[in-house]
Amino acid sequence: MNETKKECLKKIVNDDGIIAAVAIDQRGSLKKMLAAAASKENRKLDITEFKKLISSELTPYASAILLDPEYGLPASKVRAANAGLLIAYEKTGYDTTTPGRMPDLLAEWSALRLKEAGADAIKFMLYYDVDEEEKINRKKRAFVERIGAETANAGLPFFLELMSYDANISDTKSSEYARIKPHKVIEMVKEFANSRYQVDVLKVEVPVNMEFVAGYNDTNTPVYTAEVAASYFKKQAVAAGKVPFIFLSAGVSAQLFQKTLKFAANAGSNFNGVLCGRATWKGAIEAFAQGGENAGKQWLQSEGKQNIEELNEVLKSNATPLFDKIKL
Repeated sequence: MNETKKECLKKIVNDDGIIAAVAIDQRGSLKKMLAAAASKENRKLDITEFKKLISSELTPYASAILLDPEYGLPASKVRAANAGLLIAYEKTGYDTTTPGRMPDLLAEWSALRLKEAGADAIKFMLYYDVDEEEKINRKKRAFVERIGAETANAGLPFFLELMSYDANISDTKSSEYARIKPHKVIEMVKEFANSRYQVDVLKVEVPVNMEFVAGYNDTNTPVYTAEVAASYFKKQAVAAGKVPFIFLSAGVSAQLFQKTLKFAANAGSNFNGVLCGRATWKGAIEAFAQGGENAGKQWLQSEGKQNIEELNEVLKSNATPLFDKIKL
């Protein structure tokens, strides 16, 4: 990694060298969540204003914020001075007209233009099924190679967000998918940790569904024992090799996400932080949709702040500093 990228990464980590970032790059899904929370009589909710609220209220406690260039750039202007800026490069969602959940980039943007917009790093999200047809996955791998090269040419770190799925199982929250998730996640991490992709930080799912780990949800029949689940976290860390990796929250509750991070550390996972979205700010959606900006702000200043400060404490004692892997 060159010195320019390292300087950018210094802006994204906290004083302990850990990535403790808040993610609010959702677009289509966030619009749906806001609309669902609003009463019919409510005004049309402004997604940009919601992102600005998250940025202004939570970045004083975060090392960085992840935003999108379509609705999120105004939010980047109101973030705290201590917070670095990651900007998403992908179009929201994926191509539904062809098989394979093919990705696409925002046509009006480039890595260079995102850098000019203030980005300290570029994030790209990829849906990937390691068992899908090779002709589909070959295209996706080439796609990531191009983004890695473009981002490196712009002198910015490349964060690759990996989302697993199975082409034949529609419900990724099911016990059926939970049984094969470790294979999907670990093999995907192993692939994109390859230096040919020029990925600087992997943003990954935890390798199991914690709702199916014995002792974590008594209403579900366990798929994994705690010992087996721990072994998958260790295997994921081995698959990442020398590439730093951080966990995404995947919409679980703040409490479960914190428990998961402690479980990961105890299992021997040397993860380097988080890019946490809904687990931090999801409750602000209803407050903002029903009561407006002031209600949203009050929720963020109380429960939102508590969520992120509790998460920071968990990271302090469980995450591994980024520069333990990337030498200064």
